[in-house]
Amino acid sequence: MSVVRHFVNESKKKLVIDEFLTKELERTGYGGVDISKTPLGTRVTIYSMKPGLVIGRRGQNIKELTQLFEERFKLSNPQIAVAEVEVPELNPNIMASRVAAALQKGIHFRRVGFWVLNRIMEAKPLGAEIIIRGKLRSERARYEKFRAGYIPKTGDFAQRNMRTAVVHVRLKPGTLGIKVNIMPRAEVPSQTVEVKPVEVKPEETQPSPPSTIAPPTEVAPEVVPEIIPEGAPEEVGTPQEGNLANP
Repeated sequence: MSVVRHFVNESKKKLVIDEFLTKELERTGYGGVDISKTPLGTRVTIYSMKPGLVIGRRGQNIKELTQLFEERFKLSNPQIAVAEVEVPELNPNIMASRVAAALQKGIHFRRVGFWVLNRIMEAKPLGAEIIIRGKLRSERARYEKFRAGYIPKTGDFAQRNMRTAVVHVRLKPGTLGIKVNIMPRAEVPSQTVEVKPVEVKPEETQPSPPSTIAPPTEVAPEVVPEIIPEGAPEEVGTPQEGNLANP
């Protein structure tokens, strides 16, 4: 089996277990499951608002779940631990289940959406978003979105910190899908860049030294000798004093 197929099968198995626990532990305030491999076997951590109902009297429910995980889902030596959800309003599984339960009672979807959104924002997260899809008011399917606060859609920050849950509920018009996104309060990367001005110190002015460059000297013009071509008549010199020729 390739590595990719192995991780795909593990993800499918976790999804099936999550759907099974959502139906079985609906009354206990089911808040999700975490499955991890250990050297001793498989550790299954179940989050719930009422851990006592999940454990059962003298751990009877835990024993039944352990046997079911081992026989039905083929988990090797499952070890189940139950953790209590401290803040239910920050758990998307619990809030999506509340939306589904309210819709089953016949409450209008907009009233339910705003009521659950206000409950989530009272816990002071960075942001929350509720999306309800399906045949809400007509035969044509559409969706309604209820959003508040800061909800990043892409990037590493959103992938690491965003909490998401999807729940389906069956009504007379059809099946509705409920998706809840909650961004808990965490360290948000800065979106602005601060530029600090650089202090420039004035340079100290020093007196310039006296100039030692000598003044330019006058250069005598170069005398070019006159070239007389061959065969040219010689010029007659000027008569000197005392040797004047008679006319």
